[in-house]
Amino acid sequence: MSLFEDIGGEAAVDAAVDIFYRKVLADDRINSFFAKVDMEGQRDKQKAFLTMAFGGPNNYTGKDLRKGHKMMGLRDEDFAAVAEDLVATLAELSVANENIDQIVTILGSVKDDVLNR
Repeated sequence: MSLFEDIGGEAAVDAAVDIFYRKVLADDRINSFFAKVDMEGQRDKQKAFLTMAFGGPNNYTGKDLRKGHKMMGLRDEDFAAVAEDLVATLAELSVANENIDQIVTILGSVKDDVLNR
């Protein structure tokens, strides 16, 4: 079973992304990055990306991570804040710790791309 199926499939990813962006938009450490972003479109892209990253169907058509984040000037602490908000979201949704650990590993594997290193 894929991580995507293990955490509850499409419904779980949809719920997680919605809660995650509520947390991000309330997080003064990083919400300025989203001030001029079409959040409906951003949610859709994030849902498709996470579905693919977690082993579900690949319907992601957005930019690759480097291109999508290149002009943002993200720092380690920004990445950490996003990761913290995502982990808090998953815990709020009662995702099993072993699945959260897998997701944190996936996040770590894309950090250099997101930060354009």
